Amino acid sequence: MEPYQDDPRRSVAERVAAAARRRFPADVLAVAVHGPLAHGDDDGGGDGEVGLLIATYRPGTGPRPATRRVDGVLVDLTVTAADDHLERARSITALWPLVADRYVTTRALHDPTGWLPALRDEHLATLARARPAEFTGAARQAWYRGCAAHARAARLAQWYETDQALLMLGEARLAAATVTGLLGRTYFRDPGDAVRRTGLAGADMTEVGAVLARQAEELAARGRPVDGTVDDLLAG
Repeated sequence: MEPYQDDPRRSVAERVAAAARRRFPADVLAVAVHGPLAHGDDDGGGDGEVGLLIATYRPGTGPRPATRRVDGVLVDLTVTAADDHLERARSITALWPLVADRYVTTRALHDPTGWLPALRDEHLATLARARPAEFTGAARQAWYRGCAAHARAARLAQWYETDQALLMLGEARLAAATVTGLLGRTYFRDPGDAVRRTGLAGADMTEVGAVLARQAEELAARGRPVDGTVDDLLAG
């Protein structure tokens, strides 16, 4: 973060962290930044120019999650109980490629107990222990989301609902990128990074459909076929 010592985003982040500690001294365990400020560059951004995480000792304490512009800088404030956040870091879900960066690349503004290194270590340990089936199972769930979005985009395009079709196509691109991340155990900084690195950023309807078809074949080869029977559905 050294190149950003004089960056107004960093100044705002530090002021928010100081104010949170001052107003909620018994609740705040750690305060950290994620996204561009954590990486020390200007790529990506997520939901704000400053992504700020406040970990509290107990659920329901500390400030409320919020998004506001402060001195011209958009701040996205996430507030979570430390134990709950650690538990999420220990699981592999269909959104893992889009959330893992927040467990691995988060920079402390206040962390007297070393909670952030523990968060990173817990997540990395989970990855080391995870079985392939956990990733393929999560990938299949992400694939279903992409398949549904692609099918809806195609129908909307047939009905000349172009704007809605483009929105759904964007969802299909992101879901397909997420599947690729899960199958390759690769996480991304944010949705833009996901579709860019997987080559799906400019993919049209036909190209996204072809990617989803190849992914379905790979999932079947890995023992996670996307098609099933009524009994399969009811059995979960």
